[in-house]
Amino acid sequence: MAPKMHRQRKRNQSPPRDPAGIFAGMFVFLIENGVSKLRLQVWKKKLYQMGANVDDKFSTKITHVFANDLDSLLQKLGRLQVSRFKGLILRYQWLEDSLVLGEKASEDSYILPIDKEEKLSRCTVREKSGPVAGESFPKSASAADSIHNEKLRTEKVSTSSEDLKNTSAEEKEKIIQNTVSEASNSSSKSDDLSHYISAEETHSPDSSDVDDKNAGSSESSLVYNPPDLNKNITGIFGKLINIYRAMGDDRRSFSYYKAIPVIEKLPFKIESMEQVKHLPAIGKSMQDHIQEIVTTGKLSKLEHFETDEKVQEMELLLQKAGENVLPGVVILCAGSYRRGKASCGDMDIIITHPDGKSHIGFLSKYIKHLKDLNFLKEDLLVGIHSEEGTDSGVDTYFGLCTYPGGELRHRIDLKVYPKDIYAFGLIQWTGNDVLNRRLRLIAESKGFRLDDKGLFPATKSSGGSRGVRATASLKFKTEYEVFQFLGFPRLKPTERNL
Repeated sequence: MAPKMHRQRKRNQSPPRDPAGIFAGMFVFLIENGVSKLRLQVWKKKLYQMGANVDDKFSTKITHVFANDLDSLLQKLGRLQVSRFKGLILRYQWLEDSLVLGEKASEDSYILPIDKEEKLSRCTVREKSGPVAGESFPKSASAADSIHNEKLRTEKVSTSSEDLKNTSAEEKEKIIQNTVSEASNSSSKSDDLSHYISAEETHSPDSSDVDDKNAGSSESSLVYNPPDLNKNITGIFGKLINIYRAMGDDRRSFSYYKAIPVIEKLPFKIESMEQVKHLPAIGKSMQDHIQEIVTTGKLSKLEHFETDEKVQEMELLLQKAGENVLPGVVILCAGSYRRGKASCGDMDIIITHPDGKSHIGFLSKYIKHLKDLNFLKEDLLVGIHSEEGTDSGVDTYFGLCTYPGGELRHRIDLKVYPKDIYAFGLIQWTGNDVLNRRLRLIAESKGFRLDDKGLFPATKSSGGSRGVRATASLKFKTEYEVFQFLGFPRLKPTERNL
């Protein structure tokens, strides 16, 4: 019995650090903007296990910076620091593809397109003569300052709902008009704060030495704490600000940011969107949100985001479970979740292993382990082909699962691909359907057949119609190599909602 317990403890241990791993010699700084905390944990763990050093502070020893996009990078580090950085700035996709390949992917196609000379020039001009034309950053304004100023303005409105009970309809209308006028002025003044969360405004050029604790307190100062009268609305809008900010969507984040001070200035509790139709910064979409909140007490858009957080938890659970069964296995949630959609239905889980052989026989062990964790509830279909070499060696599981701590069952599909055709599976199951149809048509026009198992030369029948595909697929290491071969634009997963 003792040896069995020893084996169980050993299996649950994380793989040891490999100082000579594929990321050896790298000093990494991760831009967390737009990336979930759970996914960051996974990246940090993989980087450390494979030889890299991950630092929580940006300093001169950093060799590689990873970010979702340019906006996220500039929000965190600021333009001046980015222009001075001498290392590589890469998209997170490079990490994902390198793990699949089992070696470093070529960095060329993953480098964020940053013209350092242009940015340095823009920063220099800005320091001497104010904002560059086309920029919306005020020279000395910060997010904390803007929120503080809004609260000061709010304090000027001292009329309470109790006072209004004893006020005539004519006087009440005057109060509302004054409130609207003041809100309009403050809204127009805040139009220049569309990037109020920019790191350039909250970090000095030497902010690489700022303590993490100070950074945390600076971040917490942006959390919105609305007053009482319409807190049911402004509280939800405040959550959406933080969500869109984390996604790097400044436009939507700022639209809610402008609406909140307008709503909080109102000396009455909103009971219908008819009461806010005339207010500035409250467009048709915002009115619909307000109506839904006052009618139901919640907002479906926010619930979709919260569901997305549950999917992140499930993905992390699946990744940890896979690591326990087979160290080094790559497990990703594809579908609408990978495309960044606000809601996610079925879960499409795509799996492979960088060594090209350890995936064989993995699915059966993985299913058993997930059932032991009480995650999988019901089997719908199981197809094991890797051991026999049939169906291109792709193993499939369709079933039902439950969210951690929940009872509602959800559909889950597990697909295990050999490394050499993994890119095709990732394209197919990330979608969307419109994109997949276009890719198939392009492939056919070039004399190929495309599906989730490969890109195959196709023979033509005597009548000129589409013929039978060949048995061997062309080999590509990444999705982007497939796109390039077909002459299709290089679309990131979040750009594939066609």
